[in-house]
Amino acid sequence: MDLSIFFFAAFGVAVFGIGKGGFAGPISMLAVPVMSFVMNPIQAAGILLPLLVLMDVMAMYIYWKKWRVDIFKIIIPASIIGIIIGSLTFQYTSENQIRLVVGIISILFVIISLIQKNNLALKPTKIKGIFWSGTAGYTSFLIHAGAPPMNFYMLPLKLDKTIYIGTTTFAYFIINSVKLIPYYYLDLLAPSNLKISIALIPVAILSVLLGYFLQKKVSQEVFYNIIYLLLFLSGIKLIFDSF
Repeated sequence: MDLSIFFFAAFGVAVFGIGKGGFAGPISMLAVPVMSFVMNPIQAAGILLPLLVLMDVMAMYIYWKKWRVDIFKIIIPASIIGIIIGSLTFQYTSENQIRLVVGIISILFVIISLIQKNNLALKPTKIKGIFWSGTAGYTSFLIHAGAPPMNFYMLPLKLDKTIYIGTTTFAYFIINSVKLIPYYYLDLLAPSNLKISIALIPVAILSVLLGYFLQKKVSQEVFYNIIYLLLFLSGIKLIFDSF
């Protein structure tokens, strides 16, 4: 395995694991953009998915039953519809188009996060929940970037931090598990990708535990600002590379 591919893939897995451990925020959004510097985004998505399911299981154990079932009834069915749409349209999407999507989503996430910091988020409704969850299913299928659109609905709900983490953890476990089916049939779980995934299992486990530790011990404000900056710059580079 090329050392640079392993390094960037390990970084992608680590930031996802830290996020799933409870250190909430935009950190996981860095995974595919950064991995896309040394591989195409499609390969990055294939490598990450089995590890995401593993990390979801660990996170569910940590936050077991700390969730809101009524929210699941809105976000899970809509997300599955988004996954189906992504599966049906995947063959018509090029690598450069996906780079462009990743870049735009990255920048939009930073912008909407700044808007929400200024308390300008719109009031959440069931219709908005269905729309944003469906969008999350689609973007999650393509590049595991379901968090930005999902947060457009979830954050304005102003849930308790632990309930927010528990609810999104269980939802993403269902979403990522469903994605395994189309990923298999689209050959995104090819042996070459799975070999890298297996090699990164220790990184996945340790990063979830690290995220759980960080969310208890570390103030997140400065850290988030650094991630916003890195995410914005990564988004600009990916948009530039897509042309």
